[in-house]
Amino acid sequence: MLQYLVDMGRLNPEEPVDLTSLVNARAVTIDIIKKHYGVQLVSEGKDEFQAQLNIEVQWATEDVIAAVERNSGVITLGFYDLQSVEALAHPLIFFQRGLPIMRRSLPPKDLVDFYTNPENRGYLSDPEKVRKARFDLAQKFGYELPDLSKDNRYQMLSMRKDPRQIFYGLQPGWVVNLKDKTVLKPTDEGLLEYYKS
Repeated sequence: MLQYLVDMGRLNPEEPVDLTSLVNARAVTIDIIKKHYGVQLVSEGKDEFQAQLNIEVQWATEDVIAAVERNSGVITLGFYDLQSVEALAHPLIFFQRGLPIMRRSLPPKDLVDFYTNPENRGYLSDPEKVRKARFDLAQKFGYELPDLSKDNRYQMLSMRKDPRQIFYGLQPGWVVNLKDKTVLKPTDEGLLEYYKS
């Protein structure tokens, strides 16, 4: 499915892919009333997958992680609370409300171990341990792990959201004004302290 979306031009491999990208590509539909917390990337089509992506999803199995990484891609598993999922799935509606971008909530206690585990490529895991886990997975599945630092797309591939950040390029506390096509950033010290990670 991902390869099809890239081939059809519905997903841009030159930019990081997250829930907003997947919804805009019409790959998934999110309904927070049904408590959809994001996307589980499944192994269907993994053998045909050839795109180099920097993708963030909420759940993926080991073989799916290997399929992304063997193509010089990067995968991150991140938790989003329902308010953040709604904002990501429907950013235009969120921005039209004129509200500051909220901080993403941290995962509940029962999910902290999952999202701090480098083997899961959790967004709260130590990047140095993730590098080792990438190498170990390549050894397990029998592929050569590419050196991402020498890739001409390294800057895009190394982009990661802050653990409290919802949108790429937009920080918590900022207000997107669609009418004036501006982004308003808080200057008050109290607000800056509240919104920082």
